[in-house]
Amino acid sequence: MEKLTIKAFKAMLNNALQEIKAREDEFSKLDAVIGDGDHGTAIVSAFSAVVKASANGTEFKTMLNDMGFEVMLETSGSTSTLLGAFFLGMSDAVSGTELDIPAVKAMFAGGLANVQKQTQAKRGDKTMMDALIPAVEAIQASDADDVKAVIAAGAEAALKGAEETVDMKANFGRARNYGERSIGYADSGATSWSCMFKAFADAL
Repeated sequence: MEKLTIKAFKAMLNNALQEIKAREDEFSKLDAVIGDGDHGTAIVSAFSAVVKASANGTEFKTMLNDMGFEVMLETSGSTSTLLGAFFLGMSDAVSGTELDIPAVKAMFAGGLANVQKQTQAKRGDKTMMDALIPAVEAIQASDADDVKAVIAAGAEAALKGAEETVDMKANFGRARNYGERSIGYADSGATSWSCMFKAFADAL
């Protein structure tokens, strides 16, 4: 697959929503260890808003922009802010109805850059950035000439990044108050974002 079409991108989004819904309880249980236990509910409602906003999209820039704004309008909290920022950043980086591989890479890079404007969290802080940063870096580094392979490289890096959060101490947000007690559990945000990337790759 040399180009990513609107139809294929919508399939990626729909699959991500299905997979996130299926693991809602798991994400909330992880969040309950060092948070308030609502991450599953938050990511499901945020991603539902994203998918709803994408339904009538016919062109990448406007559709991604609508998705980003919709998630911020419909739901509140850090999950929707960061997810919204991700899609708005993607929107800034692309246009048209089909994206070739350089455009796909630019789209994900734009998403990460905009998320980084919203949070000071870095890789190693035990947050969703531990999945998102490696995913986008792997997408940029991929020399595959197939969109599926490029996104699969991102998914693999996101899953590995989320796994690595098990051994990390939380340095960010409310979770940092738990100190050493935060070690031994994967971060809920990194886990849900890695689920999203894997679902993106699987849909293709």
